[in-house]
Amino acid sequence: MKRRLRLLWGALPLLMAMVLAWAVYPVGAGEPTPTAASEQPADDVVLCFPGVYPDAYAVDCARLGPSAYLSRMAEVGYVYPPEPIPGKPLDLATWFTLPGEWRYAWVRDDGSRNMYPSLEDAAKGTRKRHLHKGFVYVSYSQVAYYKNKLYYLVRDDGWWMSAQDLWAIDPSKFRGVRLTQTPERPFGWLIKPAVTKRTPGYGASDYTHHKLARYDRIQIYDTAQANGIDWYLIGPDEWVPQTSVGVVFPRTQPPEGISGDRWIEVNLFEQTLAVYDKGTMIFATLVSTGHAPFWTPPGLFQIYDKVETTQMRGAFEADKSDYYQLDDVPWTMYYDDMRALHGAYWHDSFGYTTSHGCINLSIADAHWLYAWSKIGDWVYVW
Repeated sequence: MKRRLRLLWGALPLLMAMVLAWAVYPVGAGEPTPTAASEQPADDVVLCFPGVYPDAYAVDCARLGPSAYLSRMAEVGYVYPPEPIPGKPLDLATWFTLPGEWRYAWVRDDGSRNMYPSLEDAAKGTRKRHLHKGFVYVSYSQVAYYKNKLYYLVRDDGWWMSAQDLWAIDPSKFRGVRLTQTPERPFGWLIKPAVTKRTPGYGASDYTHHKLARYDRIQIYDTAQANGIDWYLIGPDEWVPQTSVGVVFPRTQPPEGISGDRWIEVNLFEQTLAVYDKGTMIFATLVSTGHAPFWTPPGLFQIYDKVETTQMRGAFEADKSDYYQLDDVPWTMYYDDMRALHGAYWHDSFGYTTSHGCINLSIADAHWLYAWSKIGDWVYVW
């Protein structure tokens, strides 16, 4: 015992510093709780070295200070070093591609919206027609200078538009995670920037100064209620509100009604999608479903048609104030009448509702899902 005490004496300053840090910032919610008298070690008992000591293990040291902290974190699944999500993001070089050689442009609201059958007509302003006013994006396959002005050749009908009426865009490069096994715990992405807190809730101003960016991936180790919402423990003494995260909840059994072990699952509340094959989650990502009043209906469906590219247009309001036209929508999988899973090149709002009822994915995610999916695959929306 004397030899053990001599060995511990040299490490005492470090141990005391770690004990103080643990006391100030506990793992759970609320204020620090003093150690009860019954929890105080006896005079002839030493503190356990920092490490994980499950309650079931018989040890001849006191599970206090750093060892208590590490053991408590291990109970919720957090070990050092932390285990990553079992997978990696899709490879952009492979999946961030379109079915053909074209690019996209937004038709400006303040432009003329004129289209011309030739460059000569475009320069003269003759034989023109107009695109309908609304939310309109076109695909173009060629750019040309004619008489010192720039024009785009709209791929859908081969008519030219002035560059002054268009705004060329680059689709979002966000992509989900290709998994090697079903994760052990919920995980997800930040849908907006956040700073973690040492305790859940807004009662204490105990921000950690750890800034998380939009689309950062996180794992969830524990959940607490505060301020009427869930708060997630994503690391040692690091909490974020549910409103900042889109979460995937792994499941071990197929949803009711699905025959087989292969399905696509869409969580409308979380705005996330997960893909299962042979009962294992193999892919997950953020999506964007229908917003008010065009909510995406929940239910159990099956993919009935697939097309590499299609034009989507229409309006629901009588005055067509909500008219939209989207050229060359890529990697489209129809599952419920005219509702589809498809790539969305016109926004980067994954994790939020934005569509007219379809399920929007990034270009890379839609391409991967299109390549994996088959006619008849189940789509469970809830």
